[in-house]
Amino acid sequence: MKHIVVFASGSGTNFQSIIDAIHAGTITQARIAGLVTNNPNAGAIERAKNNEIPVAVIRREAFPNDIEYERNLLEHLKALETDLIVLAGYLKKIPSSLLREYPNGVINIHPALLPKHGGKGFYGRRVHEAVIANNESVSGCTVHVVTEEYDQGPILGQRTVSVLPDDTPEELQKRVLKQEHQLLPEVIQQILTKS
Repeated sequence: MKHIVVFASGSGTNFQSIIDAIHAGTITQARIAGLVTNNPNAGAIERAKNNEIPVAVIRREAFPNDIEYERNLLEHLKALETDLIVLAGYLKKIPSSLLREYPNGVINIHPALLPKHGGKGFYGRRVHEAVIANNESVSGCTVHVVTEEYDQGPILGQRTVSVLPDDTPEELQKRVLKQEHQLLPEVIQQILTKS
């Protein structure tokens, strides 16, 4: 049984898609060992509680320095016997020490077709605004391995959606999110099958 730890900062709809996929049996031989969030008001916390998933609020601001923060985070992940870390709307940079501890073991879902519209500051609505501003006809989502550079890691899977002529960022976001909810569990299952 593999242990997945999900990192989320917001409402947690991608987190929920993983929970649902485990319940439905589309993700097999795995369980969610914990949720890590930097936001004590994240909607993802309620989703975790509803599914009896342990929650840890770990914020950099709570520690005197980066070393203590990273040590605490790594100790927590080791205690959960973490096999795979999934960033599902997590808005903080992952420390290098964690990436070294889990090489190719941290993945992220991004709401655009990388390498387009990735990098520092490109998240949420901003991504969809950029797609529309560029008059692109296609957008989508990407699951990739997390590396030291924002959104630069190897791509593990993508899904596309059409950008409609009268799309608003909100409408485009809704359609992309639907694809995210399908793509993320699929990629997780592929990773677990290979490992």
